[in-house]
Amino acid sequence: MNFGIDRLLADPALLARLTGRRVALVAHPASVTADLVHSLDALIAAGVKVTSAFGPQHGLKGDKQDNMVETADEVDPVYGIPVFSLYGEVRRPSPQMIESADVFLFDLQDLGCRIYTFVTTLLYLLEEAARHGKEVWVLDRPNPAGRPVEGTILLPGQESFVGAGPMPMRHGLTMGEMGYWFIRQFGLSLPYHVVTMEGWQPDAAPGYGWPESRIWINPSPNAATLNMARAYAGTVMIEGATLSEGRGTTRALEVLFGAPDVYAKAVLAEMHRLAPYWLAGCALRECWFTPTFHKHAGELCSGLMVHAEGKFYDHHAFRPWRLQALAFKAIRNLQPDYPIWRDFPYEYEFDRLAIDVINGGPALREWVDDEAATPADLDALAARDEAAWIAETRDLLLY
Repeated sequence: MNFGIDRLLADPALLARLTGRRVALVAHPASVTADLVHSLDALIAAGVKVTSAFGPQHGLKGDKQDNMVETADEVDPVYGIPVFSLYGEVRRPSPQMIESADVFLFDLQDLGCRIYTFVTTLLYLLEEAARHGKEVWVLDRPNPAGRPVEGTILLPGQESFVGAGPMPMRHGLTMGEMGYWFIRQFGLSLPYHVVTMEGWQPDAAPGYGWPESRIWINPSPNAATLNMARAYAGTVMIEGATLSEGRGTTRALEVLFGAPDVYAKAVLAEMHRLAPYWLAGCALRECWFTPTFHKHAGELCSGLMVHAEGKFYDHHAFRPWRLQALAFKAIRNLQPDYPIWRDFPYEYEFDRLAIDVINGGPALREWVDDEAATPADLDALAARDEAAWIAETRDLLLY
């Protein structure tokens, strides 16, 4: 099993295409080879003329903990090249940044979820490269959530840094495949190349997207496990709620909720009553935690831990977006006046509720808050969009 970076370094013909050209690398801490050498070091050691590097949200070093915590530009202390931040003063490369190289190598480990901002960073890079006549290569990596597709498609006018375009929450593509979709969707014209993986089997047990031969490295501070990557298309919605997503603990974004004034056992029973079939493919375990920072810091929280791993994981049955929606619905049913939705600036969006920004529209929130709405209503809405997305992207699959 070889990722894109491994194939590039092992293929003299591919490396020869970079000879004499100025190369930029978009990377983060998970941008490593099979031997755990960072891509920046490996490319320079291979003789590639790297003239700049770029870091996405959380930075090239991956040290920024939370949303809207920016990273400054800097100079690499070893190689003396500029390291530009794409989550600082700008979100898309400026003309000065773009002029630092001829070819841009995009080597970010993604989670397969629309809201994970690396996918938007890819779109912005492609748009600016097209505008300035630059070339983009994606050094492809696995989608650890695999091929399943889930969630409603982002509505027109709901675009944001966590919503690059009309795609569902869980999109089922690799970054290389997503680049092809962006180019077609937005009518971009530029030289684009995907250095494909070798031996990736997204439907094969037990990894179902993530090969057991490769260790997991956090692509962002709270993406600590493969379990988190699988659950994230659901649990990320808690960022738009007053409930804790587990930030300030060692298992952030692996819980359906945590709060000092919500009783997990009762919520789980209500979820089983409402839609037991939405709980398939994982195990849910009552848990207690006290966040050291972030929401409910210092307070003992009752919550539900998601285990989409080991013997409890059924790749094709697990539907994290529906599971998280069901948890919200159960809390609303049990405590009708509970202030679930958090009203605060989210990823620089100041005029919309965070939960609507996250979901690409108000449909999920409205379903939760509508006393008469049933699981079948949300299922019908999402199923239509999921089928449309699968049909639309089928011809782009590289594996």
